[in-house]
Amino acid sequence: MALFKKRTVGKPGEWYYCLEHKKVEEGPECPALNRFGPYTSREAAQHAMDTARDRNLEWDTDPKWHDEEKGPSNPPGGNPNPSGD
Repeated sequence: MALFKKRTVGKPGEWYYCLEHKKVEEGPECPALNRFGPYTSREAAQHAMDTARDRNLEWDTDPKWHDEEKGPSNPPGGNPNPSGD
């Protein structure tokens, strides 16, 4: 038997959403790379995917972070006029 058990970090009262098992966990049960959280309530953790979708949409449509539409791309330091004019 191992002297020290590997514990998943977390506290009771913290809620997580497991991306692998698609379920809410208290105190986390799964590794950090497979979960969203911590959340302050079970209800907030249940809506984790909705929250992520809303934040992604907000990010994608934020004019401060949205790349401007550009014409044909030119490599950095490249000649924008290939004919040399």
